[in-house]
Amino acid sequence: MAKVTLTGPQKAARLLVAMGTEISAGIFKYLNEEEVDQLTLEITRIPKLEREESQQIITELKELLMAQEFISKGGIEYAREVLGKALGPARAEEIVNRLIDTLKMRPFDFMKKADTFYLANFLGKEHPQTIAVILSYLDPQKASNVLLNIPEDKRAEVTKRLAGMKNVSPEFVNSIEGSLREKFENEVTTTKSVAVGGVDSLVNILQAVDRETEKGIVDALSETEPDLAEEVRKRLFTFDDLVKLDDRALQRILREVDSKDLARAMKSVTGTIGALIYKNMPKRAAEMLKEEISYLGPMRLSEVEEAQQKVIVVVRQLEEQGEIMISRGGKGGESIIE
Repeated sequence: MAKVTLTGPQKAARLLVAMGTEISAGIFKYLNEEEVDQLTLEITRIPKLEREESQQIITELKELLMAQEFISKGGIEYAREVLGKALGPARAEEIVNRLIDTLKMRPFDFMKKADTFYLANFLGKEHPQTIAVILSYLDPQKASNVLLNIPEDKRAEVTKRLAGMKNVSPEFVNSIEGSLREKFENEVTTTKSVAVGGVDSLVNILQAVDRETEKGIVDALSETEPDLAEEVRKRLFTFDDLVKLDDRALQRILREVDSKDLARAMKSVTGTIGALIYKNMPKRAAEMLKEEISYLGPMRLSEVEEAQQKVIVVVRQLEEQGEIMISRGGKGGESIIE
């Protein structure tokens, strides 16, 4: 069979078909509306997916993932060398070039996911010219945040060099990237050996402050790290924390929750939480809830957790509206309902 020549979306559509509906459905959750529409259209255009064609696309994806891993570990030249030994120089060059084009890779990409404050501390030790070159390649928003957090005595000099920068030789950029990559990865490895900080630590701190302070911190975090902010919100109050509410607050929440969502959320619930929820419902409503749960059949844990999160969204909304108040600052589990 001749080698298949397809566009990126066509390959993606065939890959989704080859992986099956369950995996494909999970992937769709991470795509935007335009991407979903495009892939859906391409899927409908596939007349028949031959096994050899699907295998070819999967192999290509595997090779690209290998190349991406090697690049993240040792850079582009390292990827070319390792892939060259495994697949031959010509194929390695083809894969690496395609990946560079696909990802629009730029120098210092290994820094783009680093925490802003960590990166500012790391770069603050370097020469102002080096810092200026690196900032010129970073995303403008991230670069500005890093610049604001580097030592004040260097900030003005870095700013001056950034403004006066015109042309920088590729050799100079590659030299800086090569030397800093190893230093950066060594520092990250050393840092990771000490288990401190992280989302759990932040959540523990926020649970000990007042509501106004907590909201201000999380809202500020949402401006720069929306995914992280959402993860923090989820951990600040979980489905298990419903036991901390008093009966009046819980009854108010249950009146707002969709019965189908509640049934799914209760699928794996036993013990204290289940008893507390049933206790705070009218007897007939509790019986209907138990009946609805019995009709659900087997459910994936992810589906149950998704439903539980919908209940927590209601809790957040009611608290935002001032209809319930969840105590902060380690003052116990008292909740107040207006």
